[in-house]
Order: sequence, then structure tokens, then C-alpha cells
Amino acid sequence: MPGKQLYWEDVLIGSELPALAKVATTQMLVKWAGAIGDFNPLHYDETFAATEGVGQVIVHGPLKRAWLVQMVMDWMGEEGFLKMLSCQFRAMDYPRRMRDFFDPQPGETWRCRGRVTKKYLETGAHCVDCDIWIENGRGEVTTPGLATVVLPSKERRGPAPGQQSG
Repeated sequence: MPGKQLYWEDVLIGSELPALAKVATTQMLVKWAGAIGDFNPLHYDETFAATEGVGQVIVHGPLKRAWLVQMVMDWMGEEGFLKMLSCQFRAMDYPRRMRDFFDPQPGETWRCRGRVTKKYLETGAHCVDCDIWIENGRGEVTTPGLATVVLPSKERRGPAPGQQSG
């Protein structure tokens, strides 16, 4: 569902991006592995994960990066342009196991969060830099990162530089 469009003039340094809650289940990890072709047993085999020293099955790093992309893109709106996003996988995140075919067991919920750190013009583009991160259920940052978006300006209606119209 498309959200409200964010304009460069409305962004304040220090403001927070709307948090995005996420739950990963073991079933989701199997689906993700199939979608991206990452069949590392660390993401689905409990015995293998235990013998490799991570304790249990872990959430894919690219899945966590996709959550951050979703949060930033939801915030910036359809006319925004994601110029850069990077993140680091600094801690293990463990999925919820499945209680039955459809329902996960109780467990971890992650929060994707962000904060505006800089706002500037660069060769006519209205840029915004953000610190972004994922927090586990204990509030620990497991996946810190950075994002730069180009937003439309109220002064110049139309697609953001770098984005095609149509």
C-alpha cells in the first residue's frame, strides 16, 4: 500500500524513521534460501549450526538487509530514490521455530529503526543521509548501517534525480 510522499523540505535532522517490526521463522528462512539460492546449512540445519559454533540456525544476512531496504523505501515514498544502503552483520539473530505448519512459536521480534543524520544538496539532488539499524528483542543492535536517499522537493515537482519517470 503506497504511503504518503515524503518531501526534502519536511525532513528534520535527528528525526526518526518509522520503526518496522519483523519476525523471522524457520519456515521463512527456507523460503528465503530458495528465493536467493543460499542453501548454507547454517540457515536451516540445527545440527550443522551447532557443530559450526553458532548454536542454532541463524537468520540470513541478506534477509536482514532486505528488511532495512523495506523500512527506508516505505519512509521515503514512491517518488524517492534509494541512492545507497549498506549494513554490517555484527551479531547472530535466531529465527522462531514453527509450532505447526502455519504458526511460529513465541520468540524474537526485531525492530528496523533509523534516524536522519544529514540533509544536503548534491548536484541538484535533495539528499538525506540516515543511520539505520536492526535491534533484537533485547534492544541490542545486531545490524547497523547507513542509507542515502534522494527525495523530491516541493519546489521542483517530478521524479527525483536518478529516477526515471513513467
